[in-house]
Amino acid sequence: MTLDETLQSVWRQVLEDNLTSIEIGGEQVRVRHTSGGHLAQVDFTFEGRELRGLQQNPKTASRWAQLARAGKRVMQFLEGGRYIAVVVDGKVTLYGGSKRA
Repeated sequence: MTLDETLQSVWRQVLEDNLTSIEIGGEQVRVRHTSGGHLAQVDFTFEGRELRGLQQNPKTASRWAQLARAGKRVMQFLEGGRYIAVVVDGKVTLYGGSKRA
């Protein structure tokens, strides 16, 4: 699977299927929730890269939060604490320095 396909799969399993445990590359990964906002969060590995998927907080001021408030399903993806991509209703947008796989 490519990076785009993997991010779409994580997004779908977490935000569409509402699973508590998802499968990524044959590995089961637990979906957790943040303490304050109860937002879905999942840590996983893709080709040796440690990534985190985090459901968008609709209470922030970003354009992604605005989409979440409008009913879109939005998940941000981070690597090493830096945002690398976002998936909105299944559409992947990779940010500037992201490596495509």
